[in-house]
Amino acid sequence: MVEMHVAGIALDAASRSPIVLLRDPAGRRQVPIWIDQAQAQNILAGLGQDRPPRPLTHDLMASLLEVAELRLERVVIHAIEDNTFRAVLRLVHHNGEESELDARPSDAIALALRTETGIWMLEEVVSDASIPVDAEADAEDQEDFRRFLDRTSPADLIAHLGKARPERDPQEGEGEGSGSDDAAEPGDGAGA
Repeated sequence: MVEMHVAGIALDAASRSPIVLLRDPAGRRQVPIWIDQAQAQNILAGLGQDRPPRPLTHDLMASLLEVAELRLERVVIHAIEDNTFRAVLRLVHHNGEESELDARPSDAIALALRTETGIWMLEEVVSDASIPVDAEADAEDQEDFRRFLDRTSPADLIAHLGKARPERDPQEGEGEGSGSDDAAEPGDGAGA
C-alpha cells in the first residue's frame, strides 16, 4: 500500500468537473478522482485551517467518532470497479476491536483530512489509475538507467547477481534441481 496525500482540487478542462488529486510520497505519481461540486467543497473545507461556525457533515462525523470512542485508523482506497473507486474506513474501537465501513472515496478523504488520518491506496490501484507528475524526472531516471546498462558488461551483471544470492548450505546441494543457476530460488526475486 502507498500512503497518498491530497495535492489539491483541479478542474477537468473538458467537463469542468472537480477532481481531487492524490499524490504519492515521492511526488512522482498522482491519482485523479472525479468528484462533484459538493464533494469538492467538503474536501476543500477539510484542507482549510478555518473551521465554519457550525459543523459541516464531515465535521459532525469526526465528532461522532470521538464521542463513540472510535478512532479512524486509516482510509484505504482498494479497488476500481466500473470506473468507480472503492474505499473503506478502518476503525478501531476503544477496546481495540477493529472494523471496516464501506465509503465513497470523497467522503473518506474529507473525513481523513478532519481527523488527520492517513489515506492509503493499494499499489495496484495507484499503478492502474496514476498519471505521471514529473515527466522530466521520469525521463532522467530512464536515461540514468540506460547509462548504467551501457557501462555494465554482462560479466559484471552475472558477478553482481552471484553476490546477491544467498549462500547455499552444502548439505542442501544434493537434492533435486541442485547445480542449476536458471532455477528460481524462493525469495530471490525471480519473476517479480
